[in-house]
Amino acid sequence: MKTPNDRPVFQVSAKPIQLQTTIQLPSSKSISNRVQIINALSYSPWPVKNLSDSDDTRVLAAALNSNDSVFDIGHAGTAMRFLTAFLSKIVGEWVITGSERMKQRPIGILVDALNSIGARVEYVDHPGYPPLRIYGSHLIGGEVELDGSISSQYLSALLMIAPTLDHGLTLKLQNRLTSRSYIEMTLKLMSYFGIRHDWKKNVIKVPPQDYLPRDYTVEADWSAASYWYSILALSPKGEIYLPGLVLSGLQGDEAINEWFSWFGVETQTTADGISLQKKDEITPKKLYLKFHETPDMAQ
Repeated sequence: MKTPNDRPVFQVSAKPIQLQTTIQLPSSKSISNRVQIINALSYSPWPVKNLSDSDDTRVLAAALNSNDSVFDIGHAGTAMRFLTAFLSKIVGEWVITGSERMKQRPIGILVDALNSIGARVEYVDHPGYPPLRIYGSHLIGGEVELDGSISSQYLSALLMIAPTLDHGLTLKLQNRLTSRSYIEMTLKLMSYFGIRHDWKKNVIKVPPQDYLPRDYTVEADWSAASYWYSILALSPKGEIYLPGLVLSGLQGDEAINEWFSWFGVETQTTADGISLQKKDEITPKKLYLKFHETPDMAQ
């Protein structure tokens, strides 16, 4: 087919089909990274199962299983933040460095917070930025006040070591907490490993206590599942099976199971996963969603 200007025009169409498939999703990176730190703090004899294959997770695993004292985490930002807090309470002298880009990413907020509760973390080159030299020791703990709008990874890094501090940790948050779902994930995982906490308004208190070693298998990633929800929503009918996906309440993106019901996609729990079924064509006339806790879903 050609236009009057002799430019070809291609028309693409697809015949509607009924989907019937099984998809193996990647593991949750956010859960993997947190559980690795918690598992190490609990001195668990069991390795975490079904870890994510993301850079952050692999870098964390390598560092936690290493006998070295210098760690190059490359571009892995989560590893930089979580390891900084973790190593600050592990006796020894440690250095964390990374790529040139990582050396340009600020980490002063976390370093200041750690030093205020008894840590000794120093900057190797430029104040406020990696590389870091950490003199790990027992930490006193106490009270830290931070802006709730900062990265949830700073807050999670502090919370995960909180039970191991001599006086625990009281975290006071100023302004609106912008990543509540990730803080809730951290606290729920800590709870699974035996840690109690108290969260009232803008104050989170974690008293000193011991982590309990637990066997743990990381669930599949709900962010990755969202694409298959979308595909099925655009299909006339079908069924997609997602093994390893769980309605656990850990991941904020789990909210999509309700959102896509408005497009005719039903979520059913099975013995070892989630089954998505589309039986009817449904298009909502109006949809109002909040993406504060599920920013990835806005895509």
